[in-house]
Amino acid sequence: MSNKEFRTAKQKEIELPPELSREILEIYQAMQDGYEKVAEDIGLSCRDCPDNCCDSYFQHHTYSEWAYLWEGLRDLDGKTLDRITERAKDYVRQSADVLATGDRPQLMCPLNEDGLCALYQHRMLICRMHGIPATLTRPDGQSMRFPGCFRCQEIVSNKYEQETDAPAMDRTQLFRRLAALESRLMGERRHLYPRVKKTIADMIVEGPPTIATPHCER
Repeated sequence: MSNKEFRTAKQKEIELPPELSREILEIYQAMQDGYEKVAEDIGLSCRDCPDNCCDSYFQHHTYSEWAYLWEGLRDLDGKTLDRITERAKDYVRQSADVLATGDRPQLMCPLNEDGLCALYQHRMLICRMHGIPATLTRPDGQSMRFPGCFRCQEIVSNKYEQETDAPAMDRTQLFRRLAALESRLMGERRHLYPRVKKTIADMIVEGPPTIATPHCER
């Protein structure tokens, strides 16, 4: 066995069991329902917006969403996947250059195809919540509030006396559900694995998520 084959053999792909894949979809749907309710109450619409949230620099933090993303990527035809992969490689290179200057990248997501997400049903939790006001209670008890996109902030400033008067979606329970799902996927050894902090482009270029294979399985 070559050194390259040995290194590969030591890694095991993280695959979502069907029940966890379905649960991620349920979490995503709950986020979508909450988003639509708050957007309707505020009067927010993305129609004819001059901005595009797909160029926001998001990093994602779970193996479960990474694995779910790859469930969608594997359903694409070969040409589409190759095209997206090349864009992802460009994204990784360009974002590294921008980050090296101390700035935050503003690059189009490699999944964006002619203005639409090529993996709309598999887009991640952060992608689904972007735009509306939201709140979050951290594990340490600290409460946080996010104002939403620039169009949302304009509507809120014209419609409400105080920003906090506007309706906001509480993200806390959905994040807790995702964290619990991640624990079930990774098991008791979760704390031993590297933390995920990757853009969608990183996840595409690096391939499906993997972890070190236990010695007994090599």
